[in-house]
Amino acid sequence: MKLLIDDANIAAIKNICEFYPIDGVTTNPTILSKAGRPPYEVLEEIRAFIGKNAELHVQAVSRDAEGMAAEGRCIVKRLGKNTFVKIPSVPEGFKAMKILSGEGINVTATAVYTPMQAFLAAKSGARYAAPYVNRIDNLGYDGIQVARDIHDIFGKNNMQCQVLAASFKNSQQVLELCKYGVGAATVSPDVIEAFANSPVIDAAVQAFIQDFETLTGPGRTLVD
Repeated sequence: MKLLIDDANIAAIKNICEFYPIDGVTTNPTILSKAGRPPYEVLEEIRAFIGKNAELHVQAVSRDAEGMAAEGRCIVKRLGKNTFVKIPSVPEGFKAMKILSGEGINVTATAVYTPMQAFLAAKSGARYAAPYVNRIDNLGYDGIQVARDIHDIFGKNNMQCQVLAASFKNSQQVLELCKYGVGAATVSPDVIEAFANSPVIDAAVQAFIQDFETLTGPGRTLVD
């Protein structure tokens, strides 16, 4: 499973990338609005930092297919070929997905709440479909199961599309999809940091250090 950062804060992105193995970054209009800067200024800074080989996902905001397609071309022209254009999984969006995928542009279907949306997106040429796990939970359904169902639909129908699960509130949700083998998950920095952040872990590490220093002396390591 690929792991992406769901954020546009360059400081947070740099901090996560320093410590964790990351495959790319996803953004959306709401995330970009929090940066409080011109969108392409932020996006170009992210692309420069993560490099041309990492995935960057950027959402079109037009309401009609032609507008979405025009945005998609501009996004890829400015940010590189390994940039995925996020298109909402609605009728005009499916039309835009067909246009963009036909031109060889990578598409991520976003705003996915149902397996049928994901199926239509894959049929329209999307490379990823992004179910909103926690938002689906908040509607009274099972977001993890929806993501699993989508993964199974893609596999059983031999579709060249993968799940890019989004909208997580905790690490357990990410773990469940990691165990299931979905294609990718995009996760906020605070949830990523919680993957291996526990007082129990810290206590175990500290105990090993103290035992070693008891043997060798304070501050000594195997370099000494």
